[in-house]
Amino acid sequence: MAISLNPPERLIPVSGIRLATAAAGLRYKDRDDLVLMELSEPARTAALFTTNRFCAAPVVVARQHLAAVQPRYLLINAGNANAGLGAQGLADAQQCCAALARACGCQENEILPFSTGVIGERLPVEKITAHYTRLAQALGEDAWLAAAQAIMTTDTVCKGLSRQVELDGQTVTMTGIAKGAGMIRPDMATMLAFVATDLEADPEELEQLSRQAVRQSFHCITVDGDTSTNDACVLVATARSGARFSALSPQARADFSEALNSLYLSLAQAIVRDGEGITKFVCVRIEQARSEAEAREIAFSIAHSPLVKTSAFASDPNWGRIVAAAARTPHGGLEMDRLSLHINTVPVIENGQPAPGYTEAAGVRAMQGDELEYRLQLGLGTASARIWTTDLSHEYVKINAEYRT
Repeated sequence: MAISLNPPERLIPVSGIRLATAAAGLRYKDRDDLVLMELSEPARTAALFTTNRFCAAPVVVARQHLAAVQPRYLLINAGNANAGLGAQGLADAQQCCAALARACGCQENEILPFSTGVIGERLPVEKITAHYTRLAQALGEDAWLAAAQAIMTTDTVCKGLSRQVELDGQTVTMTGIAKGAGMIRPDMATMLAFVATDLEADPEELEQLSRQAVRQSFHCITVDGDTSTNDACVLVATARSGARFSALSPQARADFSEALNSLYLSLAQAIVRDGEGITKFVCVRIEQARSEAEAREIAFSIAHSPLVKTSAFASDPNWGRIVAAAARTPHGGLEMDRLSLHINTVPVIENGQPAPGYTEAAGVRAMQGDELEYRLQLGLGTASARIWTTDLSHEYVKINAEYRT
């Protein structure tokens, strides 16, 4: 059950980007599962990929191709990860790119492949390549919503968002889509995200903007603590708006960065809100830490605790589990008599003891909604961090137990 998340009704086209979708029947019946995205010259692309060392074949190939040349096409399939297959997986990914290059009249390394789905099953190359001619003929600017739907796996809601911002008198558009619901953890989680803007930016600027946006969004989410083999986040700048990032005023550059960061954060939170089997959307906020790194590590320790997550599912204000999860991190110096905890707006602990006037009934009432915030103040410094996560339900276990059946 998605928490306060509705599918987009329309996504704004980005000049210089054309898309098409097809139903290749890779795993799902009666729905599109293949996307072709064309990037017109002089588009520039930055991408971040999973840090999981067991990375999938398309990740290996995409990294190699992006290091060699700016891409002209992105090829995305859902339902099959093409992971864990060694040389065969690499050959299949390369064959998909080679056939598409012939169909579209470009070089093989101008194509970036992306796959998501089941690990360890060979990619049905022929099912994919059979659609290339029709995909190339169907390319259009207004197919973002269809693409958002086609890249879904266990998602229950398609995820996409558009923003437009005025920069020094020029309108700049950005649109992004993402998929992901389970096997979600920072360092790209099991998700794919594709964002495009009609701003002009050189590769170095784009890389910096991408890393900054990801750090504040996709690196701040977790559903179950598992990082996938196929994750990628792509940012494309098509240079069609007439606005160039380096030529903007300082305020306009800040405005663009803020809008881009906001779009990334909304997409990242949409993944958590659509987490597999969830009933709670949870923000873990750590304050008064000595460093951001300390705050993030403690926040993730709480967010990943099965005991904390199951308490959230039960609407049980079991604050001892939250404190215990915080205290198991290797950072020294945590002192119980400095800790304060709020669940939503209800003070639960002050200086290491139950807050004056706190009652179990008040805690239960605070836990009843489908959105929770655990705000833990450490009393050690001024640094802070926020992580977004979920509860852990019976339905999550069922979904993942039956994923391949």
